[in-house]
Amino acid sequence: MTVILGALLTIAGVVYMAVATLRRGRLSDPASTVPDRPPNLATPGPTLEPRRRGLGFLGLSQNWPGLVMMGIGIILLLSVAVL
Repeated sequence: MTVILGALLTIAGVVYMAVATLRRGRLSDPASTVPDRPPNLATPGPTLEPRRRGLGFLGLSQNWPGLVMMGIGIILLLSVAVL
């Protein structure tokens, strides 16, 4: 039972972080935060390459619930393996 719960928590943490990243907006359409200004793109016209996209989706403040679920799941899986 502990193995199943650990595996489910680990998978749920990964899925939560993926869904949270996708909820933040389309990665291929970097919209400007100000509606009157065009987006700051590396090349003119429609592109998939914004000038600055950043790695904000990897931040701890946005992903802490998923990381906690994964951590608890891994601890459960390791506790079964050690015992």
